[in-house]
Amino acid sequence: MPIAPEDEAYAAPADADLTGGRRIGVLVSHGFTGSPASVRPWAEHLNAAGYAVSVPLLPGHGTSWQELNQLTFADWYAEAERAFEKLQGDCDQVFVAGLSMGAFIGLKLAVEKGRDVAGLLLVNPAINSERKDVKLLPVLKRVVPAFPAIGNDIKKPGVDERAYSKTPLKALASLFAEFKTVRPRLAEVTQPVLIFRSREDHVVDPSSGRIIMSTVSSRDLEERVLEESYHVATLDNDAQTIYADSVEFIHRVSA
Repeated sequence: MPIAPEDEAYAAPADADLTGGRRIGVLVSHGFTGSPASVRPWAEHLNAAGYAVSVPLLPGHGTSWQELNQLTFADWYAEAERAFEKLQGDCDQVFVAGLSMGAFIGLKLAVEKGRDVAGLLLVNPAINSERKDVKLLPVLKRVVPAFPAIGNDIKKPGVDERAYSKTPLKALASLFAEFKTVRPRLAEVTQPVLIFRSREDHVVDPSSGRIIMSTVSSRDLEERVLEESYHVATLDNDAQTIYADSVEFIHRVSA
């Protein structure tokens, strides 16, 4: 299936005149079964403030859930890592922002890249689930190709995340397997972190936020609760708050 224009990767250069002469970059990653459409307005707002942005289209996304089911977290992380390294070559500092699985990619980059990641902006980050059926994924993925969709958890009427109509289980199982690998290393995260968490989220349960807040070693760590948004908060009623607070965070940390 061809990739729709709304789902394509997006990138824009820095304007150092707006950022005190320094070139600051931000990698922005979308979530599982989603596409750049879910985070592009966020990236565009950051770019308007002078920051270079890169929103990669993670492999298997923006096409079909069947294609996604043939890939694993290693494929998605590799694409995000390539985009991060491209920004590194163009910028003096690089921040990482992400929604859901995209936020998890940010945490893994922070663990693997250390201080090369200047800071993290995480919207409803996923790193755990207390759902009982998740424990059955290693078995279910062998007999059931997909579950009902997890996309479009948005409170604001008329907004479309452009996520898949189904959740591919082999791909999902690979994501949850990676959660178990990264969780024990969260204490290695020392970068400044700003988390946005929707009080009502029907995709990621509160355990992820609790684990991150209690485990990372960041001294500059804050969680802000969103009262008027569901999971895809980057397109929801609190989106402008996320955008503005992200610019403020990057400006403060990079100063």
